Amino acid sequence: MAANSSSTGSKPSNSTVGKQSGPTAEQVVATFQRMRQEQRGLASKAAELEMDINEHSLVIETLKEVDTSRKCFRLVGGVLVERTVKEVLPALEKNKEQISKIVESINTQMQTKGRELTEYRERYNIRLVGEGGNSDGEGKSGAPSNSESEGGGAKSGAGVLVS
Repeated sequence: MAANSSSTGSKPSNSTVGKQSGPTAEQVVATFQRMRQEQRGLASKAAELEMDINEHSLVIETLKEVDTSRKCFRLVGGVLVERTVKEVLPALEKNKEQISKIVESINTQMQTKGRELTEYRERYNIRLVGEGGNSDGEGKSGAPSNSESEGGGAKSGAGVLVS
């Protein structure tokens, strides 16, 4: 069993060393696509919450013009409950503030993810389809200069083209 544990102990270190010397082009593209998808997800969530803020603003402005003792209905957890404007207005304002804080947090996360994506693109020389001047085969001409540092698998990694 000692021989098995030593061989399994050496396998992760060999794969780790292999990954440090340079992931394959497929791994680079997959990681890049995953990072882009995460950023898109954050942007989508931020846009959704911005719409919620706008809806809250409309309702708050409407309720400010109404008598505070007037009945109003509010959807809470899928259940429509009857309240007064006096009870609902502060809760709506509090919810709007909380949503705004969440949007700020998501925007910060998106900026961080954007910086990570830019660093990753620069590190692996990733070019997106449609970028100016890159569709004329620049990836092919850039491959020989990087192949000396990353080995034979670097040809596809040096000029990775992502759609």
